Amino acid sequence: MAPKSKDGDVVVAFSGKWISWAHTVVAYSAFLGALLTGLSLHYQKIVQNEYYGYPQEWFPSVSATIGDRYPERSVFQLFIAITSGPRFALVFLWYILTARPNSSLPKFVAGVGLFRTVTCGGWTYVTSTDDHGWHDIFMISYLVATVPWTLGCLALSPNNAKSLRYRKIFAGCFFGTLLPLIYFFIQHKVHKVAGAYTIYAFFEWALVLFDVSFDAVTAIDFENFEIVVKDIKGLSRGDSSSIAHAARQKEKHTAIGNVLDQKFMWSEALDAVADTYNGFVFWSTLTSLGLVVWYFPLWHMGLSGYEAFVMSSISPFILGVGPLRSIVIRNIRIVHLLSLAGLLGYLITSPALRLCAVGFGVSNSCLAWSATWYAERGDKKRLENRVFAWSLGLIASSIAKFAFFTNNPIWPIMHAPNGGWNNLGLFLAVLAVLRSTRVVATTGGALDVSGKSKGSSILSSLGLAGLFFGMHTLLSDSSTMILWVWEGYPVRGPIAANGVLTITAMCVGLCMGHVYPEVVTIRNRYLVTAMGAFLVTAFSNWLGYLGALLLACFMMSLAPPFLSTAAHRSPGTTFGLAFLFYNFMVLAHVWTVAYAFVPGGPLLREHTDYIMTAMVLLLGAGVVTSSETGLPSKIRGKTRHGGRIGGAYHVYIVWLLELVAISVAYLRFPTNDYVPYHKDDKIVTAGVWTVHFSLDNDMWSSEHRMRDVIKELEIDVMGLIETDTQRIIMGNRDMTQFLGEDLGMYADFGPGPNKHTWGCALLSKFPILNSTHHLLPSPGGELAPAIHATIDAYGTLMDVFLFHSGQEEDPEDRRLQSEYLATLMHASPRPKILLSYLVTKPLEGNYNTYVGEKSGMKDIDPSDWDRWCEYILYKGLKRTGYARVSRSTITDTEIQVSVLRAVLPILAPLLTSVVQLGKFQIGEPENEYERINEDQVPEGLRFPPLFRGEGVRGHRYHVFDEPRYFK
Repeated sequence: MAPKSKDGDVVVAFSGKWISWAHTVVAYSAFLGALLTGLSLHYQKIVQNEYYGYPQEWFPSVSATIGDRYPERSVFQLFIAITSGPRFALVFLWYILTARPNSSLPKFVAGVGLFRTVTCGGWTYVTSTDDHGWHDIFMISYLVATVPWTLGCLALSPNNAKSLRYRKIFAGCFFGTLLPLIYFFIQHKVHKVAGAYTIYAFFEWALVLFDVSFDAVTAIDFENFEIVVKDIKGLSRGDSSSIAHAARQKEKHTAIGNVLDQKFMWSEALDAVADTYNGFVFWSTLTSLGLVVWYFPLWHMGLSGYEAFVMSSISPFILGVGPLRSIVIRNIRIVHLLSLAGLLGYLITSPALRLCAVGFGVSNSCLAWSATWYAERGDKKRLENRVFAWSLGLIASSIAKFAFFTNNPIWPIMHAPNGGWNNLGLFLAVLAVLRSTRVVATTGGALDVSGKSKGSSILSSLGLAGLFFGMHTLLSDSSTMILWVWEGYPVRGPIAANGVLTITAMCVGLCMGHVYPEVVTIRNRYLVTAMGAFLVTAFSNWLGYLGALLLACFMMSLAPPFLSTAAHRSPGTTFGLAFLFYNFMVLAHVWTVAYAFVPGGPLLREHTDYIMTAMVLLLGAGVVTSSETGLPSKIRGKTRHGGRIGGAYHVYIVWLLELVAISVAYLRFPTNDYVPYHKDDKIVTAGVWTVHFSLDNDMWSSEHRMRDVIKELEIDVMGLIETDTQRIIMGNRDMTQFLGEDLGMYADFGPGPNKHTWGCALLSKFPILNSTHHLLPSPGGELAPAIHATIDAYGTLMDVFLFHSGQEEDPEDRRLQSEYLATLMHASPRPKILLSYLVTKPLEGNYNTYVGEKSGMKDIDPSDWDRWCEYILYKGLKRTGYARVSRSTITDTEIQVSVLRAVLPILAPLLTSVVQLGKFQIGEPENEYERINEDQVPEGLRFPPLFRGEGVRGHRYHVFDEPRYFK
């Protein structure tokens, strides 16, 4: 007879801990079973990688073990399928254990847990052989979701000291394993160190063990659960023993838990997203201003008058006038909408009018945000959220540039043909403004704030100036400080893909300042920031980058207190002066390299250390006034819609942005499997091009057009001149990242932005075994950069010299530089080429120092009289071809290309008014100057016919109207 109540009879009951144990045992069986099977059946095959095998490599990686070989793959997939049941149950029990009223965090963590489970199945059953793209998507998603799962479980851990201790241990071991894991992967992938992959494999296996162990700790928490199956209709016979209910556990409250412990509301989430996107638009517009200003002195070769637009940001001075301040705050939505004029620039073809649109947008953007902070000062929580969102906008901008190879996709120099997302960016910006400004305080700035704010408006403005400048010049691009510490090959420090570490440091610092302000005092944060500034300025490689990470983290942590303090000052004085002093810093940091073109420039010549010291002192002024300020503990002024509690949603956005950054880093990690264009013919095609900072004649970013012509000319070794764009005035960009990764070439950025040159960069299809950066003698004029690189061309070591000499106005500089470089080239015993910008006429003056006995070098074509800047020289190689290709509207300089054989074949392009190319052949002796017709040249040694006649997209063979070939 069926029971009369729904309590029913108990069929089976067991402790919840067995769910955890089942998950742990079966998960370990999947990995260890596959490992034992692979070691016993295919040992030497699974330890083999693309570079080495047994005995150099003697232990397999996880991916090699569980890959496509039978039966290892089947063993792994079988046990992973069995693991899925306990896994879903574990996630469900964890949610039951941690769920609490009006809290969104448990739901979020449970969702992440389910997502990880599904993506684990994805990369398990869709192998890289089946579909490499989807396999990587599932794998990346699983790995990045591990971060919020781990942190969320720590934040929600019950008040159980034992389980919490084990979680911290396994989480610490998991994240601690990542650094050596990445290090040894770089040693294997980039440096090709024998045995490095075996060590990497041990860390990879440790990562798996720690990941499973972290979830195994739930067995301690689930001891208080009992899983009961009841028969409520009497269809079975079961044990009717009573069921003991689990005792309630006291919740563990943490700072992050308190922030996230609130009911999820879509309206608040949308507000946080809208505010953050508005911050993204602010930083996108501000960082584009210097870039479009730079176009004019670049093409005028001196001051043009358009530089005055740099001062567009001082518009907050308007807020010093009471009636105007009231008008601005009451119409803040209109001001924000007007600021979007900066995003409309891509629709304007005239560079001057485009600059006007960007300047107008920056002016309104600075005014709008300053007014917003001031108007929100009466509500502490709303003000904090605005500051948080504005700072997140910088991180979002940096991630966008990370994903788009240092170009922001909504900049006015971008449009559809070169990869811009301007239409989408503008559409989202309008929606964000309409959403964000619906709850802005509109009291005209007359909020009644109890208590008198202490401190100085001047000091506060100085602190903000240092903060604005530091965030812009060092943090607006994740690779800027990486290039500060870059010293060439072999790689001894971070590479561009490590920019995710800079972004992570920024996220940690922002959360420290907003969520955990009491963890480190503001004075100590400032001291660590100063120490980081010193390290990144004084040291290179990993030690310098450690300083960069400290600087990124702790400078971001200063943003909340600095802006919260400034909001309680006179807005006109504080924000107006802040942007004015910030502009002075921007000009000063440009003068360290552009001293020859500006009045008073020599005072700052080559003194980045002065600029960094000034920045640290400005930050110190902000620390002093923020420390002295007694911010009101009670705020009487209220907004019409009440205070917003968006802090939790901003933390979610931090996590989301970090996951995006990790995904981008994974996708951008170099493969280093590059192949030259004519490997069967053993030809090296080399070229040199003055690329004018990757801004074309019409003020568009030119990387995509450069990529196309370099690929079509089949250039193996490319020397680029005027490449250092890692300054505010140039957008903090790096063209070598896009060109190198898209073309499949090794890239050496050359002397970093803190070396005060206009830059030179080297791209090579061949491995760069060693590269040294030189700053040639320049007592009067600008520093002349050079790269001396040794490449492995078809097994032959060959030296490549890339050089940009001084200006025509400094003859003594150019003479000293010619002697320095001639000595350097003469000292090399290997075959070599010089890709150069010499500023001399053929057969005259310094030309005879570069070419002749002193250097040992020969001219690719002594009969080419129509040269002034770009030259290709060589020694120990057989030249087979030489060509000059017009530059279209990409720059003001051609491409020169040469093809050399003899110790190599090379195509060397040089860009001035044209691209100059040369082909050289490996393993052949030098040849005399004897020209031959193209029909006498083997097919593989010829230049592409695409550029004959009218050519393509404005690029054609010119000067000679066809390539020249040599016997």
